[in-house]
Amino acid sequence: MLEIKYLDVYAVFSILVIYGLIETLGGLYGKNSKRSKNDWYVELVSTFQLFIFIKPIIFLLSALLFAKLLPEYRNNFLGSSLWASTLFVLIGDDLLQYWYHRKAHKWPWLWKLHRPHHTAREMGVLVSYRNAVLYYVLMPNIWWLGIATYFGLYREVLIAIIMKQLIVTGAHSEARWDAFLYNHKFLHPLAWLIERLISTPCTHFSHHGKSPADGVSNPNGNFSNMFFIWDVIFGTALITRKYPEVFGIPDDPDDSWQSHLYYPFVKSVKTRSEIAAQKV
Repeated sequence: MLEIKYLDVYAVFSILVIYGLIETLGGLYGKNSKRSKNDWYVELVSTFQLFIFIKPIIFLLSALLFAKLLPEYRNNFLGSSLWASTLFVLIGDDLLQYWYHRKAHKWPWLWKLHRPHHTAREMGVLVSYRNAVLYYVLMPNIWWLGIATYFGLYREVLIAIIMKQLIVTGAHSEARWDAFLYNHKFLHPLAWLIERLISTPCTHFSHHGKSPADGVSNPNGNFSNMFFIWDVIFGTALITRKYPEVFGIPDDPDDSWQSHLYYPFVKSVKTRSEIAAQKV
């Protein structure tokens, strides 16, 4: 099955469609939706660019770079134990992204590239890909996957992409699959384990909450993408089994999709915006 051409593309597309259909049937994109036309541009253009241009280019550049630096190591790990090497790829990928994401909430210049992700006023599958182009270009875990591919871990990268897509998309989705675990007392022990191991809608929605004043939101914590255990280990976890009611950033000036995605090359015309040419 892993030999199917473009399997990762089919799998990622299917995951997005399935979660998207569940959200649509649940009324997320109906007349009461908080998504503006500008939001749709941010999400659709960013998603398209990431999968069609940015990831393929990074994978190609990774291969060219290491072919120049370490030509004798190409495909060196081909034939490694599948599941052990898949776990190695996943841990490297997700730990790098945890720290990159965490620094994006600390370093002002990186925050401005990650900021589009948090301007969403409601959750949904495509919120996963609301980031400036430069944020993805600099994202270390994408380069990590490209390097792993160069060293021959093709199957492992394929499995890692599909597994992470399933969990990260689910953590952003309004399908709220974890609510089932919280609504049945006999499942609470299982919920305790799952919510500490992987990101769930409840724990990740908390990260997107607008203000920690509600006791549920944790915008400067819950940074994990696939494995929530990083937040548990590094002391940034908040688990409440409740979902925030309000999402977004304080004092959002509603910047254009162009400035969201192409900052610092395109700056906002809103003078009070963090990404304006001259913030006042």
